[in-house]
Amino acid sequence: MERDELAGWLRLALTHEIDGAAARRLLAAFGLPSAIFRQDAGALAQVVGGGAAQALRREPKDLAAKLDHTLAWLEREPGRRRVLTLGDPAYPAALLAIEDPPLMLYRMGMAAEPPPRALAIVGSRNPTPQGRLDARQFARAFAEAGVTVVSGLALGIDGAAHEGALEGAAAGAVATIAVVGTGLDRVYPRRHLDLAHRIAERGMLLSEYPLGTPPLQQNFPRRNRLIAALSQGTLVVEAALQSGSLITARLAAEQGREVFAIPGSIHSPQSRGCHALLRQGAKLVEGAQDVLEDLRFVLPAGAPPAPARPAGDSALLDALGYDPVGLDALIARTGIPAPLLQAQLLELELAGEVARLPGGLFQRLVRG
Repeated sequence: MERDELAGWLRLALTHEIDGAAARRLLAAFGLPSAIFRQDAGALAQVVGGGAAQALRREPKDLAAKLDHTLAWLEREPGRRRVLTLGDPAYPAALLAIEDPPLMLYRMGMAAEPPPRALAIVGSRNPTPQGRLDARQFARAFAEAGVTVVSGLALGIDGAAHEGALEGAAAGAVATIAVVGTGLDRVYPRRHLDLAHRIAERGMLLSEYPLGTPPLQQNFPRRNRLIAALSQGTLVVEAALQSGSLITARLAAEQGREVFAIPGSIHSPQSRGCHALLRQGAKLVEGAQDVLEDLRFVLPAGAPPAPARPAGDSALLDALGYDPVGLDALIARTGIPAPLLQAQLLELELAGEVARLPGGLFQRLVRG
């Protein structure tokens, strides 16, 4: 994209009085942004009103700096970084179909465009150990089946889903797409800096926000419509009742996509959002196969069975059940003396079979 053309799109996007709907009306009326900014105030006012027309006549103060920064960002990796606009043939068709497509889309990574087979995995930023494990295992299975995993790079379920997809994807495949709520020159949260670099190497990062945009709270729910739109279905792993993941699920349903949810313990706050979705008609899933078969995606042959556990460990795991439980309750259930029980729990924890939770609780982990 030439400098003057990019400057026009940036100026339109940075005019805060112009929302997406107004920008699309202007583009429909006058064509490219360069033509919009050649109009007089009267012509502009007929499309967007007088106040917005006056705002369009004023160049944003930070336009020159944003333009220079964007051009420098693009030049650092010309083949892997791109700015797409509504008028670009490479703009993702799935996003053109939604009610409010981004005016501009920043893309970074190995993929030229989102693949046709994709599934979103979303959920809590503070998942249980089981939820984190489920997200990783489902994502790995999807990637092994040649399906790209879409998520939001957040802590918790999002990060686990990206990791699982990177583990399962074949070489050269688009493993995962991260749709972020900041400019692509920033990584949030910072602890996902390495993960973001690995996603760029084997997938794609997308943002509708200009470079330099910090992690503003209002931007994260808004980006969820893009996660839903890029995917044939959305899987919610764990979510509280007020979780942003429920926004993604609602948007997916409104866009005609399938919504899936993993049920959990009736005692866990992180399961209540999934249970609410199930009551509203989301599809209950117990394994990746359920999702892939529903969407008519093919799952490859399963992994080899897990090695058999010692009998004593199996009995203790049976006593643990699937809800968090305290040491005293386990002593009552098993009759095992406390020192021996603690040793067995430690052995299972080190083997990845049991997680130690806050408050002196333990929870069995279920692996696919």
